[in-house]
Amino acid sequence: MFLNFFVNKVEDIRASITTPLVSLCTSVAPVSTWSSFSPVSLQDIQDLVRKMKPTSSPVDIIPTSLLLNVFDEVGPWLVKLINLSLKSGTVPSYFKHALVNPILKKPNLDPGQPINYRPISKLPFMSKMMEKVVAKQLTSIMEDNDLYDKYQSGFRSIHSTETALVKVSSDVMMAADSGRYTVLTLLDLTSAFDTVDHNTLIHRLKSEMGFSGAVLQWFASYINGRTFNVAFNDVMSNVSTLSCGVPQGSVLGPVLFLLYLMPLGRLIRGFKNVSYHFYADDIQLYCSFNDSEFHFLPEFLDCISCIKNWFSSNYLQINPNKTETLIIAPDKKIPLIKNSLGDLGSSVKSSIRNLGVVFNQSMSLEG
Repeated sequence: MFLNFFVNKVEDIRASITTPLVSLCTSVAPVSTWSSFSPVSLQDIQDLVRKMKPTSSPVDIIPTSLLLNVFDEVGPWLVKLINLSLKSGTVPSYFKHALVNPILKKPNLDPGQPINYRPISKLPFMSKMMEKVVAKQLTSIMEDNDLYDKYQSGFRSIHSTETALVKVSSDVMMAADSGRYTVLTLLDLTSAFDTVDHNTLIHRLKSEMGFSGAVLQWFASYINGRTFNVAFNDVMSNVSTLSCGVPQGSVLGPVLFLLYLMPLGRLIRGFKNVSYHFYADDIQLYCSFNDSEFHFLPEFLDCISCIKNWFSSNYLQINPNKTETLIIAPDKKIPLIKNSLGDLGSSVKSSIRNLGVVFNQSMSLEG
């Protein structure tokens, strides 16, 4: 039951996406070249393992506790395995299999409905070990070459929801202090991590990130050919393949999603009167203006339209039922501004919850 539900859910989302006839091209020349991984030493792996939580997964060949107890004996073998994978650009199939446990989202939900469950993926401990090796090198490459979107606060060191909230709330309140109004729209994506297109992601790593050689081969091997099965109430499903999406419960999945979104920031920056901030797949889009700048609003609406088209081109889907808009302006101005927003006006609320914090028209932030 759960296996078919989880597979069909993603397939249905992708099937419902209408791809624009004209693809929005925002590609740029690669700013860096990364063709080979640096080999790791036994000391590197020892340091890494000490910092990892010793959790086990049912798919572990060797229980994590046992692996750690005999690490002095098996450590050199693990180093050889990881370095061979990095050099050859091949990820072992065993490292690409996940066991999914459905967990009820809330205790009061109907346990007989699969839609009320959240899939929790568990991967082998050794696969997470190798992913952390790659993640460390990937993060270094991205930081050294300034590859991160500067307005992305998700899955980055010294960044958090607070980073995103402080930036947006500060911009909005400064605009209000100078007599300007702001329209803030929160865009919500439906199962964004699950619908990522593999071919598009690999192309992005090559053409925009400059990955090549064994590095590109390794990521292609990591993304493709992944499998999973579902365990629920001591019943195990058949094995199924993952044809799209970044691996849930993985170390690298979130970072790969950020790379997948990279062109979106460039697209938005093409609209000079529109600002944005991302927290992973949570998108805050806003526009500030005064009485003589109402013509900024059509640009804001055009930007949202282009974002929707870009999402469709990249197999991502906005959830219109969760798209919310807040107008920060004096009460007497709100009807006029709302009427200027066209169809977006139907999403206007008197308050919205933004990354766990309530924003309202007076910007008296509440937890």
